[in-house]
Amino acid sequence: MSYFDNIRTFVRVYELGSMSAAGRDLRISPAVTSSRISQLEEHLSVRLFQRTTRSLTPTEQGRAFYSGACAVLESVENAEAQVVNITENPKGSLYVAAPLGVGRRLVAPQVPEFLKLYPEVSVRLRLTDRKVDLTTEGLDLAFFLGKPEDSNLRIRKFADVERVLCASPRYLRKRGHPSDGDELIADGHECLNLRFPGATEFQWRLTTSEGPKRFRVTGRYESDDGDVLTDWALAGHGVALKPVFEVAEHLKTGRLVPVATKTPPEPIQMACLFTHRRRQDPKTRLFMEFMIERVSAIVRNAEKRVQLPR
Repeated sequence: MSYFDNIRTFVRVYELGSMSAAGRDLRISPAVTSSRISQLEEHLSVRLFQRTTRSLTPTEQGRAFYSGACAVLESVENAEAQVVNITENPKGSLYVAAPLGVGRRLVAPQVPEFLKLYPEVSVRLRLTDRKVDLTTEGLDLAFFLGKPEDSNLRIRKFADVERVLCASPRYLRKRGHPSDGDELIADGHECLNLRFPGATEFQWRLTTSEGPKRFRVTGRYESDDGDVLTDWALAGHGVALKPVFEVAEHLKTGRLVPVATKTPPEPIQMACLFTHRRRQDPKTRLFMEFMIERVSAIVRNAEKRVQLPR
């Protein structure tokens, strides 16, 4: 039993919140799982989890060790993938999902270049703003904005995406120009909302002088397609909450104008979601690394072209 196995076991226990769940995931017995955690704690001379008969909670030391442990596993997986990539020619189909705006503007335009580099790989790209299930839908990886709910999956974050509340000059002439989130709500502005199956009430998380605050917004316009919201905003129908890269050109030309700038939206995480595997498929890792490098650059460049008031 290696120290590396103990670290891997610790990460899965931390992520799943259960010794038995981690054991099932790693295909080892609860006794072995517990033994590995105990060995790791003995080696580090700290307690990583507080255990009771009903709960398992990471200690402060456990939370600190988790980030370093993830970095160790990521480094080993990268090294393994590099060896595999040298000795094998990646081939086969890749099943990838992405939100509509991310897929259309960032991912899809880069696919032809990737396929030129790896002619024996095929990409099956599915674009949707709804939540996807990698396991049941047979996906290799999914790009997403926000925070995923499923802790059984691995996450590779690669950007914090700036967002903006914006509306057309036509709308603002008619309804007024809100300076912050309170005015947006108090004046009854028409908020254009992204709704998909399973969505609950609409809340926009904005940055105030007192810290992040959730504003409950309302509006008559809803869609599960972010580009539809952009079109409605351009047509003067309301205020939209958009990633800057999606509306950068409209902001530059003045067709859309930032609003409620005293309480800007918090940035949103952009990341890849993929299943936990002992050794990841080379073509999946190659595609992810290829896209992360290019997509990150496109997002940064789009944000640099737009000077948002703060």
